[in-house]
Amino acid sequence: MRGVKLELRCPQRVHGIIADPQVDWSFDELLSELNAVDHKLQASSLVPLPFSKTHSSDLSVVVHAEKNRKPFVMHVSDDDDDDDVVNSGHFACDEIYLSDDVDSDSDSSTEAQCSLMDKGGVIEGALIELSHEHQLSVAEEIRSRISAFGSDFTNEKEKLTNAISRAEKSKEARRELDRKRDLQYQRIIAEALDNHLTDVQRHHEYKSQIEEKKIRDDAAIEESKRKQKALQEEKVRQEKMKSEEAKRQVEKKREEEMKAKAKALEDEKRAAKEAAMLSMAESQRKAAEALTASNELNKPSSGNVVKGAESGLKMEEKRVQMYKQVIGKDVVSEMDSNKEYRSHGMQMARRIKTITGTKENVRTKADELVKLMNSTFPQSINIGIFADKIVSQSTNASSNSVLYGYGHVIVMVTSKIPHAMEILLAKLNKVCIFTVPKYLSYSEGAFESREAYYKAIGYEEEDGKLESTDTYVGRLTQHMKLYAALIQTEVDGFRNLHGIEEGWKWLARFLNALPANIYTGVALQAFIELAGFGMYKRYKNQFKKLLNIISQDFLKALKEREDPKVTKVVISLENYIQSNEFLKEPEGWRLQDSLLSHGFVPNESDDQQQYYNNNNNNNNSSGGYGYKGYQQQYNYNSPNRYVYQR
Repeated sequence: MRGVKLELRCPQRVHGIIADPQVDWSFDELLSELNAVDHKLQASSLVPLPFSKTHSSDLSVVVHAEKNRKPFVMHVSDDDDDDDVVNSGHFACDEIYLSDDVDSDSDSSTEAQCSLMDKGGVIEGALIELSHEHQLSVAEEIRSRISAFGSDFTNEKEKLTNAISRAEKSKEARRELDRKRDLQYQRIIAEALDNHLTDVQRHHEYKSQIEEKKIRDDAAIEESKRKQKALQEEKVRQEKMKSEEAKRQVEKKREEEMKAKAKALEDEKRAAKEAAMLSMAESQRKAAEALTASNELNKPSSGNVVKGAESGLKMEEKRVQMYKQVIGKDVVSEMDSNKEYRSHGMQMARRIKTITGTKENVRTKADELVKLMNSTFPQSINIGIFADKIVSQSTNASSNSVLYGYGHVIVMVTSKIPHAMEILLAKLNKVCIFTVPKYLSYSEGAFESREAYYKAIGYEEEDGKLESTDTYVGRLTQHMKLYAALIQTEVDGFRNLHGIEEGWKWLARFLNALPANIYTGVALQAFIELAGFGMYKRYKNQFKKLLNIISQDFLKALKEREDPKVTKVVISLENYIQSNEFLKEPEGWRLQDSLLSHGFVPNESDDQQQYYNNNNNNNNSSGGYGYKGYQQQYNYNSPNRYVYQR
């Protein structure tokens, strides 16, 4: 007979209660333990269980079962997840044998044991099922409460979020309102401040207008006083002139009376009359000889005392006539005797003394001189003082840059007062005959003495004695530099009435008519030193040709004189020509902020074309007095070795 073994295993824990009875428990002990477990479950549950056990199972009928039989084992386990409850039973029987040979004793005992086993299993199964259902209901209620709590929590959270959002919006709205109020307050403050400042500005403007009006009124009063004073002075001058004229008339009448008396006595003094007639004839003869000598001086011949080109001498004569018409002896005497004229001249001299080589200084001094020359004094006085002060102050110029500044001032002033240029040139020709150019040769018949000759060519007296040659040459150099600075000066917006073309004419007349000596050598050196750069910029190769003539003929003639005084002049001119100094911009030639170029280096390939372009411009602008028509010829048998013919 083969035995069958049945084993049922249950979980070890259910809701934290260990349901693993001891192996030696009896069935009654098992039931009592199950009742205790049931009470614990009911006591620990927050919700009353639907099922409550009123009495314990009555299984005393099976007490007489075999005690040596292996007891029933059950495990109840409670996992972390309350929703999953696993119930199982572990039943163990030592040996149950089912065989075909069944005797009565064994059958009855087996049936009793099986009935006991079945009865206990049903009760325990029902208990477990009820407990399981109770746990499920408890878990379901817990889940529902948790869900309700979660919903309430979510709702409260949303309410809190909405409340925070409303609070933030309210805070932002209040902040925006405060910002707008601040802006409004600032605008109000700014408007009030602006109104205050406007009122203050108006007040200041009103006060300044009052002050300006007062100043204008004072200036008008002063101007009216000055004009009235000038009118009175003019009246006094005219009255003085009338009185002088009356005196002259009286003297003239007196002379006529004396002549009448002399005529009445002619019959009585025949001898005296004849002597007087002889004396008169002699004086007429001398006057005729003087007139003849004067006419011969103006003729350009080799034996003449006056050396100079005919065109230059005629131009000088015109300037002298204009000087006499505008200035005259009376104006010169008034300039020397009138205190106000002397004060006016001192003001001009102060402006001229402070001329420098800067552009701003030149512009300022020119404007000041123009204002002084447009004063209430007669125009002839103003022009005469200007010409005299410019020429005299040029001898005190400390550098070439100052003389270049003089040239700019002269151009600016004479462009607004054109007559001043001719008067200035007439004054310059008078004090320095080489600016014509002109030269006087010494002749015993033409001059009473050597001193008279020296005075005629420009020497001045110092304490009753003639100045030294060095002093005269130094003053001659300064006058020639002033003339050279003038002819090559170009100022934007101003016209030079005696420009670079006049410098070309001067150089041609100089080489054609003047001999080579210490005076002409110094004059040529001074002119080339200041005007050479500007002449080359304008005339290019034609100017080089003139320099070649100077080098080959003029300097050669100077060397032949064997005068030690001219050695320095010869060396200076040779160095200037051989080292091409005319290509370099002289120091001070460029004023501050001038548009002219430093260090001008010409392009030799363009020389010829530039020469012809300049020819056309000169002929059109100067009325035909350019250099185009001159042809170079040499006459080595004549004292005038540098001849230009048209």
